[in-house]
Amino acid sequence: MNYKSAVTRREHFNSAHRLHNARWSDERNKSVFGKCNNPNFHGHNYELEVKVIGSINEDTGYVIDTKELSDLIKMNILEKFDHKNLNLDVEEFKDLNPTVENIARVIYMILRPLIEEKYELKIKLYETPRNFVEFPY
Repeated sequence: MNYKSAVTRREHFNSAHRLHNARWSDERNKSVFGKCNNPNFHGHNYELEVKVIGSINEDTGYVIDTKELSDLIKMNILEKFDHKNLNLDVEEFKDLNPTVENIARVIYMILRPLIEEKYELKIKLYETPRNFVEFPY
């Protein structure tokens, strides 16, 4: 019998960013993004959940080896985002507003090619304990 399950790895990282649309006036940016448009940036302690959904391997009992998943996240996400200014230090945000929605999407796009297609991949990213995004939805 083929049983499916979901495995979730939780990690965290700290990053600074500024929400800003270069095509808009300073007044419109401040009106739309408020404090998040601070020219000197601001930071968050992000909580990241990476969920992999697939069939349980009859030989190992795993959906996916959590150590391998942890290593993928550390090497490809945490090293890239942790203690970084997303606007200035992360290439993906040079021309992309680093909203929590876009950060979750970028994380998905980085990890998706690294995880076998037979698995479904879901990203949940908490910007604050009360605000989070799920991608894809």
